[in-house]
Amino acid sequence: MIDMLIQRYDRQLLIYLGVLAVMGTVMLYSASWYESFASSNGRTDMLYLQGHLKRMLVGVFFLFGFLILDYRRLKEIAPYLVIGAIILLIATKAYYLAKGFGWYKPARWLFVGPFTLQTSDFARMAIIVFMAYYIDKKRDQLKDFQMGLLPALSVLAVTMGLIVIQPDYSTALMIGAIGVLILFIGGAKISQLSLAGAGALLVGIPVLLSREYRRQRIFSFFGIGDNPEVGYQAGQSLISLGNGGIFGVGLGNSIEKNHFLPTPHTDFIFAIIGEELGFIGILVLFFLFWFLFTRGLAVVQEAPDLFSMFLSFGIIISVMIYFLVNAAYVVGFAPTTGLPMPFISYGGSHTIFTLMSMGILLNIARRGRVGSNTYYRGYSYDY
Repeated sequence: MIDMLIQRYDRQLLIYLGVLAVMGTVMLYSASWYESFASSNGRTDMLYLQGHLKRMLVGVFFLFGFLILDYRRLKEIAPYLVIGAIILLIATKAYYLAKGFGWYKPARWLFVGPFTLQTSDFARMAIIVFMAYYIDKKRDQLKDFQMGLLPALSVLAVTMGLIVIQPDYSTALMIGAIGVLILFIGGAKISQLSLAGAGALLVGIPVLLSREYRRQRIFSFFGIGDNPEVGYQAGQSLISLGNGGIFGVGLGNSIEKNHFLPTPHTDFIFAIIGEELGFIGILVLFFLFWFLFTRGLAVVQEAPDLFSMFLSFGIIISVMIYFLVNAAYVVGFAPTTGLPMPFISYGGSHTIFTLMSMGILLNIARRGRVGSNTYYRGYSYDY
């Protein structure tokens, strides 16, 4: 078994993953040691590093587990995965309501013994698997709105709706974007997807603007409003990036992480990378994600069957979207969303499920053959 893994895994993909994981671990410690020291009353500067390494260890375990497991097993359980995700999302909200939390209080995590599960992360993975399964099963009917596209969009809409009420609007949008992109690449008509998207906007924009904190975030992004606290984190991230310049202030020498930029080891760790490693460090990170993305697309092209083709596409596009959105709001190109940067930000479920998905991608790459995929040939998109 070990010899088979050594001979057949995608070394190039694994190298990119390894470099990103090491860079993320180093930068997380650098960004979090001051916060760890303060949070532990001076006992340790490795509080968050220890938590990160534990999650990485669990994630690597799942990575190798799904590298060995035949990915085609996922197709057999895809409908049950998405049903399970919906049940978990409902259970999460019900749990917090039963505990006396208000409807608008955050209700995103389930506690399973010593582990914390953010159920929207499970839902994201379930949607990717389900969409790949659905296209494999219904590809000939996908251009028929009622019989093909509507059932898939309905599953996507229900999942997004349950995440919105957690409330976690940004994650719901990410899952929606990933699902729609998979359907588009799968051959769904652009006109039908556009119509569905317009309908979602008609419902989604009023929901987005229904809460004061979301309105303030958006208004602050456009320079509207006079509440300095709303745009404080985004402003400090720009200061952090400005401090870094071209070459950075040096690893470990960030000023902003010393309680100027709140929770610098989570959603805004990209700003600390820019401050300590400068524009050069940011460029290196962008190239690493670009190399990972292009290698992921090569896996898509080499996929041995239709299910694995769309499954691998969903996995790699999910990683890239999260990276780009996180980078965009840190540098001020988008409103603050709270989405983590894959492999880099401190996080629990997101880290584990991202590494798990990489195991599936490596599994598909190991079974793929260069030039064996004939599904692209003659594939057309209707408008």
